[in-house]
Amino acid sequence: MYFLNINKPKGISSFDVIRKLRKILKIKQIGHSGTLDPLASGVMQVGIGNATKLLDYLSSDKIYIADICFGYVSETFDDEGEKIFVKKPDFDRENLIETLKSFLGKTMQTPPKYSAIKINRQKMCDILRKKDLNSQMPEIKAREIEIYSIDLLDENNKNPNKITAKIKVHCKKGTYIRSLVNDLGQKLGCGAYLTDLKRIKAGNFDINNSDDLPLDITNINENNFNKINPLDCLSFEKYELNEEEFLKIQNGNFIKPKIQSDYKNDELILLTKNNKLVSIAKISDNLIKPKKFFKEN
Repeated sequence: MYFLNINKPKGISSFDVIRKLRKILKIKQIGHSGTLDPLASGVMQVGIGNATKLLDYLSSDKIYIADICFGYVSETFDDEGEKIFVKKPDFDRENLIETLKSFLGKTMQTPPKYSAIKINRQKMCDILRKKDLNSQMPEIKAREIEIYSIDLLDENNKNPNKITAKIKVHCKKGTYIRSLVNDLGQKLGCGAYLTDLKRIKAGNFDINNSDDLPLDITNINENNFNKINPLDCLSFEKYELNEEEFLKIQNGNFIKPKIQSDYKNDELILLTKNNKLVSIAKISDNLIKPKKFFKEN
C-alpha cells in the first residue's frame, strides 16, 4: 500500500484520474481525498491498495490559487455557467484586500448547487440535471468552514468593466472556493465568479513534488510515479512493535506500552514493524487498542 501525489490536469474529473490509474497500475482498490472539479487542477491525495483505508487520516488543509472575474455572476459560480452582467466594479485595491480579510477565521458557507455534495444520497449536480424545474429543489444547508489566510496576489483593472484578480487561500477541508468567490462578489456589490482554480497543497502533499498524469497514458506505468510510504505523510506518533506485541496486535488484542510516554487518552498512534505500518491504534486507559490492522503492506 502507498500514496500517490497526483497533479490532476484541467479538463477531467477526479474520478477520471482514478479510472486512468486503475488502468495503469492494474489495481482496482484506488481512492482519493478531496474532489477537484473538472475545471480545476492540482494536487490530489491518492491511496493505492490498503492506503485507501488511511485517506481519512491524512492532514487535509488545502492551499489554492484562484483566478476571479468581477462584474458578473455565474449560476455554477465558475467559468462553466452562463455569465450575467451585474454592474461595473467600483472598488479599489484597499477595499478588495479588506473584504478578503473579512472571510478569515470560522464562518458559515453554503456550498454551490452544482457540486458533488450529497443530499439524500444523491449528488446535487445530478439532482439538478434530472429535476423538474417546477418542483421544489432540496435545500443546501450552510456549514462551518475555516480560512487560515487569504492573500491578494495580483489585480488587473485595465478594463474597468471586467476587473480580475488572483488570490491565494489556505483553508480547512470542506471549503468551496467557488462559493467563497461568489460571496466575495456579493460583499463588493458587483458579482464575481471563478475563472481558474489550482490546488497547490493538500496536507503534506505539495504540487512541487507531485506526479503529472498525462491525458495519453499509453506508455505510462507504475515506474512513472513516486510511491509515498504512509509513514512519511501520516502525522501521528509512531510505536515500534516487538515480536510479542506484533502477534498480540495481529490477533486483535490490546497491549500495554513497553515505554511509558505522554500519550493522551483517545490519541491515535501508528504501530510499526520494520518500518512498515501494521496498525492504526488508539490510546485508551494506558492501553494500545488497534483500530485498523494491515496484513499486507
